[in-house]
Amino acid sequence: MIPRYSRPEMVAIWSPETKFRIWYEIEAHACDAMADLGVIPRENAEAVWKAKDVDFDVARIDEIEAVTKHDVIAFLTHLSEIIGSDAARFVHQGMTSSDVLDTTLNIQLVRAADILLADMDKLLEALKRRAFEHKDTVRIGRSHGIHAEPTTMGLTFARFYAEMERNKNRLEKARWEVATGAISGAVGTFANIDPAVEEHVCAKLGLRPEPISTQVIPRDRHAMFFATLGVIASSMENIATEIRHMQRTEVLEAEEFFSPGQKGSSAMPHKRNPVLTENLTGLARLVRMAVVPAMENVTLWHERDISHSSVERGIGPDATVTLDFALNRLAGVVDKLVIYPDNMMANMNKFRGLVMSQRVLLALTQKGVSREDSYRLVQRNAMKVWEHGKDFKTELLSDPEVTAALSPEEIEEKFDLAYHTKHVDTIFARVFGEI
Repeated sequence: MIPRYSRPEMVAIWSPETKFRIWYEIEAHACDAMADLGVIPRENAEAVWKAKDVDFDVARIDEIEAVTKHDVIAFLTHLSEIIGSDAARFVHQGMTSSDVLDTTLNIQLVRAADILLADMDKLLEALKRRAFEHKDTVRIGRSHGIHAEPTTMGLTFARFYAEMERNKNRLEKARWEVATGAISGAVGTFANIDPAVEEHVCAKLGLRPEPISTQVIPRDRHAMFFATLGVIASSMENIATEIRHMQRTEVLEAEEFFSPGQKGSSAMPHKRNPVLTENLTGLARLVRMAVVPAMENVTLWHERDISHSSVERGIGPDATVTLDFALNRLAGVVDKLVIYPDNMMANMNKFRGLVMSQRVLLALTQKGVSREDSYRLVQRNAMKVWEHGKDFKTELLSDPEVTAALSPEEIEEKFDLAYHTKHVDTIFARVFGEI
């Protein structure tokens, strides 16, 4: 990813230096295990650890690979240059390149997941704080983009909190899914390497042994991981889109924080645009780009091919780096989001009580009027508000068919906003626990 949408900690996971360091640790731990089994001399295994504080020369490895056309062999050659050919004689004993590559990829994905989980905690904290801050701030709920019935801004934040909490649970499961390693040799039969080596390496590196591998770790694990990132990105876009709507000039119920000195447009000095959430919408698309290729990687020829390899070299860093940046940006947007309760109430009243239509409909049915007639009476008066700007309550009070069933006091009571917020605490308790 480009630096503009990257954060250093996540980028470092995917650097060549980090990759080669993990490759080295896999090889060194494997040598230890083989020495324990008596397969290789102990002194050779100990000699490999002479490179534990060495910074591997990326340029030199690239130079060797230009000749060998094989990245793992290039690395092993460079390691031999560092520790000596005799010490390196038993490195990679009975192993295949995928043992190193696949185990490394899963370590990187686990580390990336840990950062993303911390990012999600930050976002969840911001959503929870804003939810309680605006638990009773009434705003109009919308369906199809049209005024529906009253809700609260707190419920909006609580809904996003619950969605992101589900996503955190999904990511924890996806992390577990990819936390496997394979040191099983060519086609995964352990013919030339003892399964105890795999168990030792995985234990040292915080992984579980893959129950059954071919020459690669099964790619359904990775498909689930990237699919989970795609779902998180979609939820992120869901929040961003709501904020973008609320910042529209005609709505203006909330807006992104606009810092001193910030400029909204090169042409129009008055503009305050939702640039951060628009950016988040775009970044979500980039993360989701990884999902279909990850799904297609599940299908490989026989015990392995490398059609998945080039894909993962791209989607691994790109998806995790992008999502890491996006989650942090979204947490900042939510944390600093400027809320306008007065505008929310003004929007609520824009159609002069029309949003209480269902309460009147239900009240009429409770008084013995058929649902069909009740709907007709309410809609007849509602259309006067839509088409002629009338006041809904006034029209109801002037309709003899309505007042034949409902008294003026009963009609008046149906316009009490508190009716719509009476269960907010119940919903909050379901989302956040006892409050």
